Amino acid sequence: MGGTLIVAFVVVIFAMILVSRIARVVPQQQAWVVERLGKYADTLQAGFHILVPFLDVVRYRHSLKEVAMEIPEQVCITKDNVQVAVDGVLYFKILDPQRASYGISDYNYAISQLAQTNLRSEIGKIELDRTFEERTNINLSVVSEVDKASEAWGVKVLRYEIKNINPPQDVLAAMEKQMRAEREKRATILQSEGQRDAAINSAEGEKQQVIKASEAKKQQAINEAEGQASAILSVAQATAEGLRKVAEVIKMTGGEEAMQLRIAEQYIEKFGNLAKSGNTLIIPANLSDVGSMLALAMTAVKATGTEPKIPVRADYTRPQV
Repeated sequence: MGGTLIVAFVVVIFAMILVSRIARVVPQQQAWVVERLGKYADTLQAGFHILVPFLDVVRYRHSLKEVAMEIPEQVCITKDNVQVAVDGVLYFKILDPQRASYGISDYNYAISQLAQTNLRSEIGKIELDRTFEERTNINLSVVSEVDKASEAWGVKVLRYEIKNINPPQDVLAAMEKQMRAEREKRATILQSEGQRDAAINSAEGEKQQVIKASEAKKQQAINEAEGQASAILSVAQATAEGLRKVAEVIKMTGGEEAMQLRIAEQYIEKFGNLAKSGNTLIIPANLSDVGSMLALAMTAVKATGTEPKIPVRADYTRPQV
């Protein structure tokens, strides 16, 4: 009885081992490579599979997910012979599990070495100042070159990203001084341009002010001239009208006698003003000059029909003081 139990137990254990070797469940996003008698037989995708006992063996297990591989930091030399330390991250995934199993012994190591080699090559093509702005082009170049080589291994390289570019400390100090000098230069240029623009605007404002002032003076002179012309014209028109009235009155009865009286009054008035204007008294040499003056004035009135101004004779004798 005891021997039967032992045999049954052994049979159960053997059956379990046999089932575990025959029935296999492949997880999602994985692929298993099966060998039969040491030779590639099949690639098992996700799901339940039955293997031939003692003949089929799962030799390789691959993840079909995208893998992020960190590329170690390495020293690269730029085109202008400056050493920089560069590291990055490479992203890839397996497309063909069979070639990934038999195409190369260790595709992870191979991809890492290829990425480092191509990165050194690309860094050596550019100068230090351009390494920071050419990161995108460097990434694309590394991906292109590594993907060509990894195609035979059933691996697809998706992208590469540079993490850090670390120049030596003395180079960093020189770059900081250069950037500071560039900023100071730009600030000086902007300040000088601002002063130039301010001077130009000030000169333009003064120019416009002078032009406006001259235009104002010009218009003022024009207005004053027009006003004086209008005043002269008005005075002339009034004088002409007055002379016309005087001429009409002279032609009337008694007009000539009134004219003589008016001229005599003006003569006497002007003579009196001459006496008041200074401390020297001027006396005509001949008092009969009043009569001759009246006769001369009346003759001019009859000839022109206008009222002349009273002339002042210069035939005077200076009294002794």
